Amino acid sequence: MPDRRLIANAVLFQLGWLACVLGGTSIWLAVPVVALLVHFFWTSSWAAEGKLVVSVMLAGAALDSFLLQLGVLQFAGQETLVPLWLVLLWALLATTLNHCLSWTAQPIWRAALLGAIGGPLSYLAGARLAEVSLPLGQMNTALLLGGIWALVMPVLHGFAHLYREQYRMQQLARKHRGDAS
Repeated sequence: MPDRRLIANAVLFQLGWLACVLGGTSIWLAVPVVALLVHFFWTSSWAAEGKLVVSVMLAGAALDSFLLQLGVLQFAGQETLVPLWLVLLWALLATTLNHCLSWTAQPIWRAALLGAIGGPLSYLAGARLAEVSLPLGQMNTALLLGGIWALVMPVLHGFAHLYREQYRMQQLARKHRGDAS
């Protein structure tokens, strides 16, 4: 039987995704914030995954802002940085890396394949729902994003692995200090 936390992680991500793309900068942004809080208080912890969520959120916001500057994405009223709802989507994605998407980490081709297919599909669906323009057209955008996301997902899993190991080592050091007392 699947772990309830894995199912909750996937459901919270999907609910947060929908709230972000449908709600934009409205009160619906409370949904991904609540999803993040549930994640940190029930599924994981800030100590274990805070660094991962912040890193992925910042890297993702930078990547999408770069795509905005290149003219791949176009948001109404946003000319330099991506909107807050998209930044929150990156934070939500980070919460899945050690949980409902952990199966895609190894072998690395799974992460690349998921990125190549799931990344563009998520952007295309989100663009329609959030009224984001794709000046290069759907096909060119999907192909470009497929290549980018085939690289992005393995890199994100690399972040997750690095931070998991750092956290594990910190826990071992704490335990060792506690045993030595």
